[in-house]
Amino acid sequence: MSAPPASPELTVCILAFNEAENLAATVRELHAALTALHRTFELILINDGSTDGTPQVAADLVAELSAVRVVQHPVNLGLGGVYRTGFAEARGEFVSFFPADGQFPPDILAQFLPHTATHDLVLGYLPARPCGLAARFLSWAERLILRVLLGPLPRFQGVMLFRRELLARIPLHSQGRGWMIVMEFIIKASRSGCRVTSLPTTVRPRLSGESKVKNLRTIASNLRQLFAFAWQCRQSIGKP
Repeated sequence: MSAPPASPELTVCILAFNEAENLAATVRELHAALTALHRTFELILINDGSTDGTPQVAADLVAELSAVRVVQHPVNLGLGGVYRTGFAEARGEFVSFFPADGQFPPDILAQFLPHTATHDLVLGYLPARPCGLAARFLSWAERLILRVLLGPLPRFQGVMLFRRELLARIPLHSQGRGWMIVMEFIIKASRSGCRVTSLPTTVRPRLSGESKVKNLRTIASNLRQLFAFAWQCRQSIGKP
């Protein structure tokens, strides 16, 4: 099996926490889609402290497929921890993240790539997502709080693709389990002259199991980080 190139064109990070039933199908589908793009790539499987069979599935995929590697978190660090690991580990010119549950079809990458010729950051959003009333309310409340605290933001929900060089130019400070590290990155990129666009994408039902994102622990972490980041932004107004 050949090792992944030192500097591939694309890095796709897979976010996996207790996804033993979904990981193999998701990775194989992404690997086939990336191979069809005829670009050099790497797939990084980030196992976020799983307690099921995810580590063994990940190891089997490394043995089966080229350009796949695994990063193990000894304990569960949440969404924020997985993104920080991906930011640090990615070697590609362009970087993306996909959940291991198979909800986002890999053809999103083929949709986004042509836009990288004129944009530094391509964001996906979901014009319509079939979900229950509680999930819709939480999503609406998050968007409202973000807009009230931080003002207009690029539309984003799901998958993004960005130039890795942005990570060297944009200092990121958010810690914790939630998605604030992602929002900090998007906000700072959009307000520092980076070329940003948002495109509609589709979403599918999970292959199996239930979402681990919309839970009270993650929501509370997101809100704490959001208020801290909003305060930091207000404090920095007028400073060089």
